[in-house]
Amino acid sequence: MKRHLFLQLCAASALVGLAGTAAAQAQLAWPAAKPVRVVVAFTAGGTTDILARQVTQQLGEKLKQQFVIDNKPGAGGNLGTELVVRAAPDGYTLIVNSVGPIAVNPSLYRALPYNPLTDLVPMVQIADVPNVLVVHPSVPARSMEEFLVYAKANPGVLNYGSTGIGTSSHLSSFMLAKRAGFEATHIAYKGADALRDLLAGRIQFMFATIPSVMPHITAGKLRPIAVSSLQRSRSMPDVPTVASAGFPGFEAGSWFGFFAPRGTPQAVIDQINRAVNEVIKVPAVEQQMIAQGADPVGGTPEQFGQFTQREYEKWKLIVQESGARAE
Repeated sequence: MKRHLFLQLCAASALVGLAGTAAAQAQLAWPAAKPVRVVVAFTAGGTTDILARQVTQQLGEKLKQQFVIDNKPGAGGNLGTELVVRAAPDGYTLIVNSVGPIAVNPSLYRALPYNPLTDLVPMVQIADVPNVLVVHPSVPARSMEEFLVYAKANPGVLNYGSTGIGTSSHLSSFMLAKRAGFEATHIAYKGADALRDLLAGRIQFMFATIPSVMPHITAGKLRPIAVSSLQRSRSMPDVPTVASAGFPGFEAGSWFGFFAPRGTPQAVIDQINRAVNEVIKVPAVEQQMIAQGADPVGGTPEQFGQFTQREYEKWKLIVQESGARAE
């Protein structure tokens, strides 16, 4: 009887061990089971979408699995972000997200039903994408000094656009006007409508992501004045920074990176991190990103997590100072 019981216990232990081994093998085999869904919380064709597609195509080739982009725009990126927050943390639903939904919206929206800083896990930063201050050719300014002289000489005459209340394009212009001491009227648009009105001359200036305005700058339809990063952008090395024009510490750009639902296995996070770091260092990919207006970054998950926390703290103060609110 004792021998029979002993054999049963041995068999049960073996089954448990096999099950554990199978589970471990399944986890290690990620992403072999099925295609990986990569949510983009904005419309197709925008900066987030362009970078996500470029990097995920390379990831698919490297990891021998499809990475499928799923655009879920709405509520300033909140809809797509919440979708991923609620997704199973199995590595098969990820998001390429940006400064707005992660670092700005927690202060901009009164009652988000989630906290992107704790409900999502930073995996890796893809790139910094500085904003560039661009003016319509009707504005007689070719430098920051000339722009400020013109703006101060015409108080309340200039209109600036943004892609929405509380976006980095809105808050960048607010910061500059406040620190420089000039008056201008903010007009909030939905997405690309702001750029269309700027090109038509219905608004006079705005801060826009470099990729969205690069073709128009090249064509002479817009004039670049300064970039919002602390260092000059590799995409526009001849354009000075706002910080160097008398506003030390001025930094108000966009950035993009991979996030996963909280609870996603560390092995998956590490694998994505390694793969993205390798992809953005491929010379052809790096040069393409720079040509499009993005400065590749990379780094560890820990570095990205510390960076997003600092960004949240920075934008929280700016949102409070501006009085911006989105419902």
